[in-house]
Amino acid sequence: MNRNRFLILLGAAALFAACGKKSADSGGSATTGAPGSTAAAGGDSGTIKIVSSLPRTGSANAQTTTMVNGIKMAVDEVGGKIGNFALVYEDWDDASAKKGDWDPEVEAANADKAVKDPNVVAYIGTYNSGAAKIAMPILNKANLPMISPANTYTGLTKPGMGEPNEPGVYRPTGKVNYFRVVPADDIQGTSAAEWIKKVGGKSVYVLDDRGLYGKGVADVFVASAPDFGITVLGREGIDPKAQEYRSLMTKIKALNPDWIYYGGTTQTNAGQIAKDIVAVGLPAKLMVPDGCFEEAFIQAAGTENVAGKAYVTFGGVPPEELTGKGAEFVKKYRDKYKAEPQAYAVYGYVAAKVALDAISKVASRDRAAVRDAIQATAQVDGALGTWKFDKNGDTTMTVMSGNVVENGKFKFATLLGTGAGAAPAAAKP
Repeated sequence: MNRNRFLILLGAAALFAACGKKSADSGGSATTGAPGSTAAAGGDSGTIKIVSSLPRTGSANAQTTTMVNGIKMAVDEVGGKIGNFALVYEDWDDASAKKGDWDPEVEAANADKAVKDPNVVAYIGTYNSGAAKIAMPILNKANLPMISPANTYTGLTKPGMGEPNEPGVYRPTGKVNYFRVVPADDIQGTSAAEWIKKVGGKSVYVLDDRGLYGKGVADVFVASAPDFGITVLGREGIDPKAQEYRSLMTKIKALNPDWIYYGGTTQTNAGQIAKDIVAVGLPAKLMVPDGCFEEAFIQAAGTENVAGKAYVTFGGVPPEELTGKGAEFVKKYRDKYKAEPQAYAVYGYVAAKVALDAISKVASRDRAAVRDAIQATAQVDGALGTWKFDKNGDTTMTVMSGNVVENGKFKFATLLGTGAGAAPAAAKP
């Protein structure tokens, strides 16, 4: 999920300059905690707090609302207390009205605000990988553990799979404090190529939004395609703010690809691409990654433009395919909120469960101790099946799913990926 290199650099510059400019969205200031600190002084000794930092303004709101609902369900399960501490959860927005999406300045301010609050011992976020790049070094300096329910960019955790300085640049203390409960894009990009082969595709034209997440997953797809006998006819980045792409689609039509692969999100105009594929009479089908696995994508594209034509990869399986404790979560969610959970709701729930289980084991506000307890997490028969964190903070779950659009809704189509873990316990056979 993600996004714009210029904005990332802008946010980073503001952060390291420590200019102290306050963000109207979060009330924090863009300064960092002291390197190696465990927690700021003071606070309420009888309170432990977890916070989430997700885009609550803009088109991602419907998805993140179900994630927040999942977090709240995990909090409710412990009855508002951990040991002798009162448990507080706060839902923070890392988007701004001016952008309608995540904002580097707001994310930096949220991370700084969390560091300065000694009651905060876990930070759930971010939704966008570009936002994670902003928050990670700030939180790492304070030993404040961060658990993402949605980030998939490989460079955040995997050495040699991103920029030369990644992931070390996000770990100024040299210790891992960032964890994610979703498979990364090195798995997703390969799974997309696998799926195209499965359904008989032989050629593809690749587009991306030039952002961290979109370009990253498209890079993996392009590198994997030849292994599955798929010919890449062309590759280019688009302007994600353009009004339409008809001339581009006309050019691609002349090459007659079986598929178009778009590395991007709903927020970077995936819906408009779907519209223009149909508008110019291009017979190719469209495949997109999990940044489009939300109802907002179908709404933006128009049901008639994606029905039977749009294919979406996703880490794990959609809610209706979960079994065991995953199915229990879905039932409880429906009962509580009288609505269907979107794809990432269960990941919000699991991220919160990981944090709360670790805090319960430590029974203190010692951030470093909570971080170490999170690193040791190994869930057996949980809502996402059986998995643990590896040394880089990545989940060992590697199963992906393929989903199509039918009758204005996403429909599970197939399991993808090569690993064990979540699929046997959490997915329907």
